[in-house]
Amino acid sequence: MATASNFLQKFRDKDTRAFKNFTASQFLEVWSHYDLDGSGYIEDRELDSFLREFVSSIVPGRIGEEVVSDSALQDLKEEFMRAYDENEDNKIEIGELAQMLPTEENFLLLFRRSNPLSSSVEFIRVWRQFDRDSSGHIDADELGDFLRHILGEKRKVGEERMKEYRDTILRLFDRNGDGQLQLSELARLLPVKDNFLAKPLLKNASRLSGPEIDRLFRKYDTDRSGQIEGDELAGLLKDLLELTGEDYDESKMLYFRDVIMEQWDSDKDGRIARDELKMILLQHKRLAEEQEALQSGCD
Repeated sequence: MATASNFLQKFRDKDTRAFKNFTASQFLEVWSHYDLDGSGYIEDRELDSFLREFVSSIVPGRIGEEVVSDSALQDLKEEFMRAYDENEDNKIEIGELAQMLPTEENFLLLFRRSNPLSSSVEFIRVWRQFDRDSSGHIDADELGDFLRHILGEKRKVGEERMKEYRDTILRLFDRNGDGQLQLSELARLLPVKDNFLAKPLLKNASRLSGPEIDRLFRKYDTDRSGQIEGDELAGLLKDLLELTGEDYDESKMLYFRDVIMEQWDSDKDGRIARDELKMILLQHKRLAEEQEALQSGCD
């Protein structure tokens, strides 16, 4: 008989003790149970609780509760994170949990990371493709088209099942509850392979060499025009905004663009040249250092 204290036991087969396949709705139920603070991650004590119940749910009753001792939990966590924590941030994201649980195949495909977008520039182009009305949000109908695109033509999903997928995705990623996805929310569903402005780079921005600046500039100057503009500029802004760890929508990105261009677009041509990019990185580094100092002072 399953104990009320172990949430995961009800999803295991009573005879084999293996997990039964999770539907999209059941996956949402599990995620909501363990992401107690609604942060979009299972981490710290939430992660400890999930791992303890993940293992102890194999054995029914009180015996299962004793399988994972406090001393064994740390070893267990290290093994799990090596296997599933793809970005090595010591947290479990929604897509990573989808790889852990035997989830319905078509729904699982929405989280496949075998072929991630190469950059935020590519992400912005996908965003433009599915934000058909240029509202700055992906509404429910646009999201349905986006999910069909991910699944591909060979994966036929009925309207009722697609509605379940769409509603579940909104429940999982729509953090402000407005019934649509803003930029930062879609970015969590559709992550890119690399943020070219990773923090280790910014911490050494003042010591970036000429070749390093050139290499970074080419990451965004995808058409090799010698300028970062249009979707390239939006991709650069997205990477900068993500370093703050805060949610953002298109209006915030546009405001950020205006601030950046007013201060650093020295020739006022609406584009970013190589030397202007270096000055932006130096300024962002200074602001990050000031924020860290302020937070340390508050602590």
